[in-house]
Amino acid sequence: MVRVSVSGGVAHLTLADPASGNALSEGMVRAITTALDSCGRDTGVKTIVMTALGDTFSAGAPVEFLTRLAEGDLRSSDILLPRALLECPVPIIAAMAGPAVGGGFALGLAADIICIARESRYGFSFMNMGFTPGMGTTALCAHVLSPALAHELLFSGEMRRGGDLQGTGINYVLPRADVETRAVAVAERIAEKPRVAIEALKHTLSLPRRRAFDDSLTLETLMHQITLGAPGAAARIRATYVE
Repeated sequence: MVRVSVSGGVAHLTLADPASGNALSEGMVRAITTALDSCGRDTGVKTIVMTALGDTFSAGAPVEFLTRLAEGDLRSSDILLPRALLECPVPIIAAMAGPAVGGGFALGLAADIICIARESRYGFSFMNMGFTPGMGTTALCAHVLSPALAHELLFSGEMRRGGDLQGTGINYVLPRADVETRAVAVAERIAEKPRVAIEALKHTLSLPRRRAFDDSLTLETLMHQITLGAPGAAARIRATYVE
């Protein structure tokens, strides 16, 4: 589900399940977490570029996963994938050339440097399905975007084109064909630096987001208990889920 290659100090981590829209199934989440841990332990890796095969960066959690949350088979606090990015000892560059939805967009927003495409759409679908955001999205979204825009996107569930997000905290908004090229160019510049300095800076710069992420999980878990525990939540998710 995930492919990893390393060249010149840059690890290329590719979500490789295009048939599902690179959905964040339990298997995909494990694969991403394992790959990040492996790259972080490899002292030859100085930065990571995260990309995806196919037309979609990530469609977020599959409907089966969401309904299991609503039915109580999973706890919302189990959704900790962004923490793997925040705690990785080297910086991660998300090259989101394709659309990213819900948890898929949250995954990219947990990266240290973010590249998106003008033509592609990005947003959060949680409220469209009748439940509140998870994965620390309430903190990650407000960190990257302005709080006002973050709140609008979280409330409305609207998908916005990347071009509409120009001028926010996203590093690069480019034509789709240029997204990965720019991400790799930035990664190569970072890889010229000594790993010890890269690690120290990553730890320092990520600290506010790591703290905010942990704080948001408590509140998001409480909101999930209310919204996912509401009568008919699982049926509503099935009825409104859009891949």
